[in-house]
Amino acid sequence: MNKILMVLTSHDQLGDTGAKTGFWLEEFAAPYYAFKDAGAHITLASPLGGQPPLDPKSDDPASQTEATLRFKADPAAQAVLASTLKLKDMSATDFDAVFYPGGHGPLWDLAEDANSIALIESMLNAGKPVAAVCHAPGVLRHPKTPAGASVVTGKQVTGFTNTEEEAVGLTKVVPFLVEDMLMQQGGIYSKVADWQPYVVTDGLLITGQNPASSEPAALALLKALA
Repeated sequence: MNKILMVLTSHDQLGDTGAKTGFWLEEFAAPYYAFKDAGAHITLASPLGGQPPLDPKSDDPASQTEATLRFKADPAAQAVLASTLKLKDMSATDFDAVFYPGGHGPLWDLAEDANSIALIESMLNAGKPVAAVCHAPGVLRHPKTPAGASVVTGKQVTGFTNTEEEAVGLTKVVPFLVEDMLMQQGGIYSKVADWQPYVVTDGLLITGQNPASSEPAALALLKALA
């Protein structure tokens, strides 16, 4: 049985706008059920532990999917999400893979979190896949290879596009743009049309462009583990 760690944001402030952010519901729910239905053992963690903040926009009727509706009717999954473990207590040796759901929250906390950075480095060094979708490829900003290069240097990657960020009106609010950052770190960035599903696998790195890419990214991770 594959053991998969899902790491969620604990950050709920959308910059200094006064608005709330957090994780994106579809980007948690779709991968969660893809892993669960595949028989994986899932552990959830976040920097602060406990209930991670849900981005209220991802709870809009327009943002609902089969997976989010399944989650809303699943008290067991809700209870698991409400009691995430502390990220600092997680060890790469206990898991076969890690998956980072997006939402804007990770840009503030997980991208800069020393425990997250160390976890990603340990997973990759141990030959274990790391997957991130939408804004969550932002977590790849600081992890380095043993040689000291960015883990995305020379790697095929994707993530939330600059035009998608413009479309949601947050280009000037976010601490950095995922697309720009991945290219600055030497990633070979590619994308498709805004809001269309797109996943890139390069070795142990699996990245998805946007919310529509959540389930395909989870399936790509399962394939990497097969």
